[in-house]
Amino acid sequence: MSRGRAFVLGATGQIGRATVGALAQDGWEVTAASRGGGRDSGWDAGVRDVALDREEAGALEAALGDGCDVLVDMVAFGRDHAAQLIGLADRVGSAVVVSSGGVYEDGRGRSFDTQEQPDGFPEFPVPIPETHRTLAPGDTTYGTRKVRLEQELLASGDAWPVTLLRAGAVHGEYCRTPRELYFVKRVLDGRRRRVLAYGGASRFHPVHVSNVAELIRLAALRPGSRVLNSADPQAPTVAEIGVAVDEVLGVETETVLIDGAPPEGVIGSTPWSGARPVVYDMSAAERELGYRPVTGYAESLHRTVEWLAGQLDGRDWTEAFPKMAANYGEALFDYAAEDAWLEKHGHGA
Repeated sequence: MSRGRAFVLGATGQIGRATVGALAQDGWEVTAASRGGGRDSGWDAGVRDVALDREEAGALEAALGDGCDVLVDMVAFGRDHAAQLIGLADRVGSAVVVSSGGVYEDGRGRSFDTQEQPDGFPEFPVPIPETHRTLAPGDTTYGTRKVRLEQELLASGDAWPVTLLRAGAVHGEYCRTPRELYFVKRVLDGRRRRVLAYGGASRFHPVHVSNVAELIRLAALRPGSRVLNSADPQAPTVAEIGVAVDEVLGVETETVLIDGAPPEGVIGSTPWSGARPVVYDMSAAERELGYRPVTGYAESLHRTVEWLAGQLDGRDWTEAFPKMAANYGEALFDYAAEDAWLEKHGHGA
């Protein structure tokens, strides 16, 4: 028996692929919508895929037709998308919308938006509950746009139930900015020494795509107006992540630790690096949805590493992951600068 109709926006993205599969397996009739259309090879044959540009006037309404029981949105940002979703409330039973853990700010107004400023990295409680203060809503940054989206969707209250999921550092296959690339590429390039700032103790709580998909599946079954964090059962340090990648690839890498911030440029800086821990509280999801994680970080890593290695095979990393290169710059793999620093500080080859 069908659980009802589910419509997934952003279906061929990293989280979307896992979510479509989880909903279809759970008995939903799923329509998978994305700008380019297409489908994942792992989806059930009953999944209907459609090409849809939500920015095209009337396109989303036309694709929805008579409506659906739950709409899942992976790619919503800001006031315009909030208004678009609210305008569909009369034909959509409930919604689950992916937000971001980047909405939080600390008591001094520091957030991910200020992390590049002197002493700008936020100091959060460990773990961060959903009740913690957030940025002011706005239209200028990723974080402020997500806050705007959250507040406007929640304003509809119980009249139209919307679950918002504040995702941590998303990982898994099909990521356009895979943080694990930092360690995987170094190993594949034959590097057997790495430098980690902040003593390798930085923690930026990850969440595997299958765990986000499980939260979405549960929220679809239990509609409600709520905000929930989305994170893995573990929040490993960056040094622990490096070791876990080594174990998957069957190598051993020497780690050189730096106390404090990167000393020169980005030496020792990784996509997880920060002066203070960022760890999300998952107790509300457990309490409200009965959530239990599908996987842990280390358990999920093998498939991620295998996928990354396949993407890099025969290609420059900037070609394989152009968005990663745009976000972090080619200095992410400046081995010459790294070797010069190691030699200068007595860690020669």
